[in-house]
Amino acid sequence: MTPVVSLKKQRVSKDSAGEGIIFEPYFTRPGEDVFGQIKWTKRSSVIKEPDGTVVFERHDVEFPESWSQLATDIATQKYFRKAGVPAEKGGRKGEEYSVRQLVYRVAHSLRTAGENLGYFSSPEDAANFEADLTHLLVHQKGAFNSPVWFNCGLSHEYGIAGSGGNYYWNAGLGQIRETTDSYSQPQCSACFIQSVEDDLMSLFDLAKNEARLFKYGSGTGTNFSKIRGRQEKLSGGGTSSGLMSFLEVLDKGAGATKSGGTTRRAAKMVCLDMDHPEIVDFINWKVKEERKAGILIQHGGFEADFNGEAYHTVSGQNSNNSVRLTDDFMKAYLEGGQWQTKLRTTGQVCETFEARDLMRQIAEAAWRCADPGVQFDTTINDWHTSANTDRIYASNPCSEYMFLSDSACNLASLNLMKFIDDKGEFLVEDFRRAVRTFIIAQEIAVDFASYPTQVIAQNSHDYRPLGLGYANLGTLLMTNGIPYDSPKALAVAGAITALMTGEAYKVSSEIARTKGPFPGYAKNREPMLKVMNKHRDAAYKIDPILCPAGLLQAARESWDNAVKEGELYGYRNAQSTVLAPTGTIGLLMDCDTTGVEPEFSLVKWKKLAGGGHFKIINQSVTRALKSLGYSDDEAKVIVDYILEKGTIEGAPALKDEHLAVFDCANPCGDGVRFIDPMGHVRMMAAAQPFISGAISKTINMPNDTTVEDVENLYVESWKLGLKAVALYRDGSKHSQPLNTGTNKAEDSRKDEKAIAALPPEEQRGVRVPMPIKRHGFTVETSVSGHKMFIRTGEYGDGRLGEIFIDMYKEGAAYRSLLNCFAIAISIGLQYGVPLEKFVNSFTFTRFEPQGITDHPNIKVCTSILDYIFRILGMEYLGRTDFVHLKPETLESKDQQEDLSQPPARAQSLGAAAAKPAPGKAETVSEHLAELMGDAPLCDQCGHVTVRNGACYKCINCGNSMGCS
Repeated sequence: MTPVVSLKKQRVSKDSAGEGIIFEPYFTRPGEDVFGQIKWTKRSSVIKEPDGTVVFERHDVEFPESWSQLATDIATQKYFRKAGVPAEKGGRKGEEYSVRQLVYRVAHSLRTAGENLGYFSSPEDAANFEADLTHLLVHQKGAFNSPVWFNCGLSHEYGIAGSGGNYYWNAGLGQIRETTDSYSQPQCSACFIQSVEDDLMSLFDLAKNEARLFKYGSGTGTNFSKIRGRQEKLSGGGTSSGLMSFLEVLDKGAGATKSGGTTRRAAKMVCLDMDHPEIVDFINWKVKEERKAGILIQHGGFEADFNGEAYHTVSGQNSNNSVRLTDDFMKAYLEGGQWQTKLRTTGQVCETFEARDLMRQIAEAAWRCADPGVQFDTTINDWHTSANTDRIYASNPCSEYMFLSDSACNLASLNLMKFIDDKGEFLVEDFRRAVRTFIIAQEIAVDFASYPTQVIAQNSHDYRPLGLGYANLGTLLMTNGIPYDSPKALAVAGAITALMTGEAYKVSSEIARTKGPFPGYAKNREPMLKVMNKHRDAAYKIDPILCPAGLLQAARESWDNAVKEGELYGYRNAQSTVLAPTGTIGLLMDCDTTGVEPEFSLVKWKKLAGGGHFKIINQSVTRALKSLGYSDDEAKVIVDYILEKGTIEGAPALKDEHLAVFDCANPCGDGVRFIDPMGHVRMMAAAQPFISGAISKTINMPNDTTVEDVENLYVESWKLGLKAVALYRDGSKHSQPLNTGTNKAEDSRKDEKAIAALPPEEQRGVRVPMPIKRHGFTVETSVSGHKMFIRTGEYGDGRLGEIFIDMYKEGAAYRSLLNCFAIAISIGLQYGVPLEKFVNSFTFTRFEPQGITDHPNIKVCTSILDYIFRILGMEYLGRTDFVHLKPETLESKDQQEDLSQPPARAQSLGAAAAKPAPGKAETVSEHLAELMGDAPLCDQCGHVTVRNGACYKCINCGNSMGCS
């Protein structure tokens, strides 16, 4: 299939006297058929919900044998053009059916656009570029952001209208033009920053432009600090409704728009300066909305699911929120000073606060609901390459792209594991050549693409920001036997990042030599070169003792050349690199880890053709054991132990000094070790000095994290020079994955039918007395040091009929309240109230005492009631969605007594606790529910998602809920 490139041949006037780029092939040979070097296979792509319902299905699609089934599903479901490609132009019933077509469509379109725009010195150079880019894409060594895969190479000539925005750069005329019905160009950028003015029409223009970006698969961020607060007057009289009212409107608009049509949720960032009059309302916005959702879940009977009615009802759920902290604010915080908010209309002081009180509110809000994140405004602008044009006010939704307002950035990421040889050595020259190829491709895409507004199109042309990054850093470190949170890991990560960005700016200067620097360069030469020298200076601060000599030398050489050539020729791009979350494209490249993230788990799930998963050892583990010197027999023993226990802790033959190598973002299986939150911060600090933009990453924090811990983490992040930080405390959301394969609404209807079928004396409203002698069980536990006993009483058929609660050291009043509560629950059970209703109402209630327990299955709880009903739900309902470790054997001592286990309870416990038969894998959702706790379900296939940057991704279908 030959794609039609919508950028028609135009008369191009050279920006300089150069002759174009000379591109010598590196990964391929001239004239080589790249696709012909690959073993291909035909497959089926089937994506199912946990209950087996087919969400998506296509058969007889063609893929390289080396691609996983998950990568196959992502490309087939998300990136193959589904319709509009005529059969005579290579389509099959109007659809793409092979990776050959997909990669060719993208690579050939960019090559042709590059030729039309005068990038290459000859047709041979253009052909070499296309061949190397094709090699990198088809071998999963790199990938563009999703909008390139969605839109690149499609046009009206396919009968596909509107694959992009409304405005584009017309090279022949040398100006921004509006697209027409007969002419369109693709939207290639995933990241946008838009401005808004203190004007009603500007706000609704923003809503329109956001919708256009969401439609074609991109995300956007805006700083709303210009909008007057609710404390201020309107020019025509009356008082303003305030910023927050408009944020709610825009939030609803984003929630109603599926990004990329059916691809993923809209991605949106809302930024606000700390001196805005409504800053306190903004800080606590999501806290209040989360509380509302909790009430609806606990007392209204709504599902505890992010995609359910409870969260749909409240506002603020469709954006990531960030506050902008300046150095002045941070100094006021450290010195115990005051902070003033300012009226937008007059500049007068609105209110005065204690800076420490505001910081505490930020930390407490993040502790409770993960928002707001923080962006350090002074640091961001100190590294700004175009400071003479304007300040940086905002970022894209995941905080990695930070640049001028009304600008766009197209992203791409390199798979670091593809640049490691069998000995674990980093292939420096391969990496350099890959960086060069992608930077040229992304640079071509700037003027090949179209944009939603004229000003964004103009700024994109004038400043040409790019966002090259990488994935699989955590995998690279583990496979080489390097602990993620170690000085050596920080040095290696810093050197790789320095090499990438230094080489990117070197290539940018090379392009500037023939095409000229970006039009805004002359105005910003001084700040640009200042930042380039700061990057180079940072490269010389990397510890040479800890970093491989060849890698560090290459990084420093790249920066020396980037600065030297930049001083001579300038740069073609104001920005070149970011570290994006690489959600969907990370899975497309079969990466085990995304961005700068560590390993997620020591076991992974291999997706099978036709649906389903199989639990296998993470290949990083076996490679790490080999690099650490373990024999094959020793490695097998360790691997078998991990597959059984889920953790490497306690594995025979493993040396204690190697434990840290296998630490992951979360505790694994029966283990308790995980990477400390400050370890994530230190890793970000190692990479940040070598990134043009910032780093998209969410720092995972355990449930028992305190507000003080959050506050300290934010302060340390500022001290270490980070530009932005987002965190997530486990269990801070009321949303909870449903019991795998269970439809709660259907179960509720079954409960009601079952009750109606009971004899009259056993229906609701009629008390069924307990037998004189009854079975039950006793659980002794400690919650944050508070001793507690729970005793149950059962009917003859094993149904729960009563509970007793005793915390005898807590004082008469507290003990009496618990006893009365237990009596009330018991009466309800005896009058026919389903236990399920109580469990749904009281799990995740939050009050003291809360925290760590000594129960083998319920590791932490948010309150005494939360603990009690998790226990009852597990024991009597077979529920495992809210336990931290599913029981493998029956725990109750009364099983060993003379009185036999009641049949009904034994059956329900057996369903929940039965150990899988040998060779039978538990489901991926069950495994992830143990690790992720309160992550939402995928809105495409229903499986549990995992954290990815500031958003979530699904490792069953590849859906990214908010990130590209």
